[in-house]
Amino acid sequence: MILAEVLGTVVATRKDPQLRGFKLLMVREVDLERRPTGTHLVAADAVGAGAGEIVLVASGSSARMTELTKDRPVDAVIMAIVDTVEIEGRVVFEKYPARAR
Repeated sequence: MILAEVLGTVVATRKDPQLRGFKLLMVREVDLERRPTGTHLVAADAVGAGAGEIVLVASGSSARMTELTKDRPVDAVIMAIVDTVEIEGRVVFEKYPARAR
């Protein structure tokens, strides 16, 4: 799995019939500090992700294992929207940071 940030939408009016109805998103692989690593992918969205969100992307044959992408011509799929990343007891990413009290 790849940790990535959603950059935007890819529109393709002409595509394989098995891709009709899929939202295609441009994602960029990121490190734990949300810094880009240089790799960009177009991924089929299986979970309703949006621009700016941190997501988990499965690629290769694993991309065809979600309910929506089974036996479809996809090489990358967004299969989770990340809420929190914790490393060695320290939260390094939080989608909804706790408010200061």
